[in-house]
Amino acid sequence: MAPPRLILALLAAGTLAACGGTNNPDDPKPGPLVGVKGEEKEAARDLGFPAFATKNTTRVGGADPVANAAAVARAVYPGVEPGTRPKAVALVDRGDWRAGLVASALAAPPVGAPILLAEDDELPAATKDALDALSPTGSRELGDAQVVRVGDVPEPQGLKTTDVTGKDPAALAAAVDRTLAAAKGRTSDRVLVVPSESAELAMPAAGWAAKSGEPVLFTERTKLPAITREAIARHQQPKIYLFADEKTVSNKVERELRRLGAVKRIDGASSEPVANSIAFARYIDGSYGWGVRDPGHGLVFVNAKRPLDAAAAAPLSSSGTYGPILMHTGEPKLDRPLESYLLDIQPGYRRDPVRGVYNHGWIIGDEAAMPIATQAKIDTLLEITPVEDTTAKATP
Repeated sequence: MAPPRLILALLAAGTLAACGGTNNPDDPKPGPLVGVKGEEKEAARDLGFPAFATKNTTRVGGADPVANAAAVARAVYPGVEPGTRPKAVALVDRGDWRAGLVASALAAPPVGAPILLAEDDELPAATKDALDALSPTGSRELGDAQVVRVGDVPEPQGLKTTDVTGKDPAALAAAVDRTLAAAKGRTSDRVLVVPSESAELAMPAAGWAAKSGEPVLFTERTKLPAITREAIARHQQPKIYLFADEKTVSNKVERELRRLGAVKRIDGASSEPVANSIAFARYIDGSYGWGVRDPGHGLVFVNAKRPLDAAAAAPLSSSGTYGPILMHTGEPKLDRPLESYLLDIQPGYRRDPVRGVYNHGWIIGDEAAMPIATQAKIDTLLEITPVEDTTAKATP
């Protein structure tokens, strides 16, 4: 992982490009800048504080998932020397959240491919620039491919590609599953099944897929697609984790899944996006799940109305501070369930904060995705705070 100062500089550059900021002093709303001098009147603002970063948060401030994906890819893989370049990148259509979700698993080893987004038949400028800067070295596990084309996306010139295709979301998910198995030389003994009809409920799975490298497969509310059934069967009675409550995916589907392996619903899964993402962040079953129930973690905050931002941010969950994706509504007042959860895991210290543990939050999106006031509230809730030392002896 790159030094923090380098990451901040790279993200500042990415955010600058995404938000349209420049080094032009006449620009009324410049993005974060590099090289601002202290004698300049608005130096703190021009450096991006607090809109870009606070002491416990860093914002990837793109106005859309294309810009956010490019900035995240550069943060995770600065590309300034061979060891900081990815072996491959996953190229996904920005209009297909399902493709972005299943492609997130490619961010994990052994492939280690961050996601970049295409638009129609073109590569947006942010994607082109990021791809040039990343200069992927080629994935030996995927036949030295530098780009994994997931779904119907254009072919970048001058780079070796491999294609992952499917006629519908369930088929595409199964195709990614086969690609993962080929890269690893085996199928996984665990799969995650999510609803194909609800982006805001399914997208927190992108972070776990990026960390674990385990496949994400789709189901409908009352029907398990045949191709998903076939994909799970290839895993030979795996553990099947169902990330949905009974309202979102019926008990009938759960019974079908039980014929294919041991099934567990994620405890606390909900049809409400914020609570649902918190349930997934808390969940743990042996070595499966984030199990973030205590302080000392990275967290990634994504607006539920911008679900593809979760796929764009997924590489942050597979490196650095390794943290779950938490959904929010984008309101100036922080969602109450999220506030309660952050209070539950807020770090504390009794004698010396240097000996404590720390939380850090990645904010995904510009101020339209999350107002600065909400970011500031999150910063406060992530801050390590003093707690009473109950072990200290009372003074006579």
